[in-house]
Formats: sequence, C-alpha cells, structure tokens
Amino acid sequence: MIPMILRLLSLIPTALRTHSELALENLALRQQLAVLNRQRRRPKLRKLDRLFWILLSQSWERWKDTLLIVKPETVLRWHRKRFASCWTRLSHSNGPGRPGTDREIRELIRKIANSNPLWGAPRVHGELLKLGIDVSERTVSRWMPRRTKPPSQNWKAFLDNHAGDLASIDFFTVPTVTFRVLFVLIVLAHDRRKILHFNVTEHPTAEWTAQQMIEAVGDGKSPRYLIRDRDGVFGLAFRDRVKALDIEEVVIAPHSPWQNPYPERVVGTLRRECLDHVVVLSETHLRRIVRRYVDYYHRARTHLALDKDTPEPRSVQPPDRGTVIEIPEVGGLHHRYERRAA
Repeated sequence: MIPMILRLLSLIPTALRTHSELALENLALRQQLAVLNRQRRRPKLRKLDRLFWILLSQSWERWKDTLLIVKPETVLRWHRKRFASCWTRLSHSNGPGRPGTDREIRELIRKIANSNPLWGAPRVHGELLKLGIDVSERTVSRWMPRRTKPPSQNWKAFLDNHAGDLASIDFFTVPTVTFRVLFVLIVLAHDRRKILHFNVTEHPTAEWTAQQMIEAVGDGKSPRYLIRDRDGVFGLAFRDRVKALDIEEVVIAPHSPWQNPYPERVVGTLRRECLDHVVVLSETHLRRIVRRYVDYYHRARTHLALDKDTPEPRSVQPPDRGTVIEIPEVGGLHHRYERRAA
C-alpha cells in the first residue's frame, strides 16, 4: 500500500505541469530523437539543431532536464560563439571607422618588402611617400610580410655584388678536317658574360697558358678570383703568373664541371651556334671563325642572363629611326637587325 502511495505522490509534479511545459518537453525530446535517428555512430549536429537549443534555452527554464545528447555547457558555448560571430559581422560592416587600404597599395608594400629584405617599415614607408602614396607607417607595418628569420639578401643580390670580381678559364677541343685536335682557351668575365680573351693552339702548355692570362688581364683590370678545373696544363708556371697578377685561384672539385658553369655554358653555345655548322680546316681558320663569333656574341647576341641585352650594351632603336635592315653575322649563320633611315 505504501509503495502505491509513493508512486502516486511522484506523479503529482507531472500533473501540476502546465500544458506549455509539456509541449516544450515533448518538442525537446522529439528533436533529440530526430538527431539520433540519422543513423550515424556519432550524431552530427547541424547549425539548425544548435540554433534550436539556443532559442529553447532562452525561452524555457527547465530546458536542461530534457537535454540528453550533449551537455548543457555545450549549448551555452554555442550561444557565446553565436554572440561573438554576430558582433564580428557588425564590426566588419561598412560604416564609420578607419578606411581600408587599396589592394594595389597592399601588393606594392609586400613587393617592396620582399625585394628589400633589409628594410623595415620606416624605410618602406619613406619610399611610399616619395611615390606620392599617403599611408601611415602603422599601415605599412601591418601589411608587411612577417619574417620568422633574420633579414638576409637573396642569392641573386649576393652573386651580383661579387660577379665583377670573378672570372673563369677553360679549354675545349675542336677536330679539324684532317683529324687533328685543336685546343681553344677562353677567359670569361662573370658580370657581363664577356669573353676577355681566347686563343687556339695544338699543344697547350703551362707557359703558353700563363702568357694568355697576361694578354687577357694585362691591362690592369684583373679579376679578384679565377675559377678553373684541375687540368694539368695549369701547372707551376701558370700558377706563378696568376699569383704575380694578384689573382686568387679557386680550383673546383675533381670531375665537377658544374662548379664552373659559365664557361661550360659559353662553350656549349659556341658549339651549337657556330662550330657544329662548319668544318675547321686549320688553326688559323678556327681562330678566324671563333673571332667572328665572339664579335657577334659581344655586340649583337642577346642574353637571358643580361635581361635580353648584349655583353656590350646595345641601345634600343625606336621606330622613328627608320626601317629594319638585316646584317649577316658569322658568315651568314646569324644576322643582326638594325633600323636605318631610307
């Protein structure tokens, strides 16, 4: 009898509930049942589900009693996150405040900063002022790329600053019509890819090679460093002569021509564009052919490494200079184009 009375007493709070509370409790349970019926191992709540519980928590005091699938703290966290996102959208809306920075100015700030890694915001800001761009230094600092490492120049700038003191020397061979093997020596300056000197011989020696260095840099404009391979022709007489010219030798590793790439590139160009298309008759003939090509190489042939310019800078001829004429070079293997008045 007593258990029955206790059971009846437990039903009294349910009977005293209002119709609206029962309806809200039923709605809450049905919503959670719908989430669980999506047949996933872990039900995924959608934005609409979260919004439902946020609104229910604001309109019903006993909403926690029916919540089963998540913790009440989770619903409160949803509410705080939605509140923050609402104010974020309001703060980003068009209205009073600091004017935005044009995209063109932002890109220019990044470009200047990337091209000049040693510059800080004050230096970039000063450059922008000289270009007539009126922005604050704080704006420049905000749009500059963040550097996680100490500022450092790039390899291109480093090499450009040292290229004027570098030169290379190398030999390559050319067969003649009678199957003799001739040796061609080139001395190349790195800064403008200019061939300082070349010569041809059938029997290269250390003394002959040393004399070629005198002819190449004997005018007092000797490079600071000379890069060469370990060929035996660069013997004691050559090394003494180079030392007397106050030039420091840089010897590459054995069997590593890639460590001396510039003369290798010039030799390849000379073969592809000239020597592969002629039959060499003699030492004099080879010297004359190479001299013609070197003259074309310096005055007419544009180079990618020189921004499409020539080792000896070539001026631009505007259309008002006249019509374009064709001038043969290297016996007609190549041509140079200039404008001349009719």
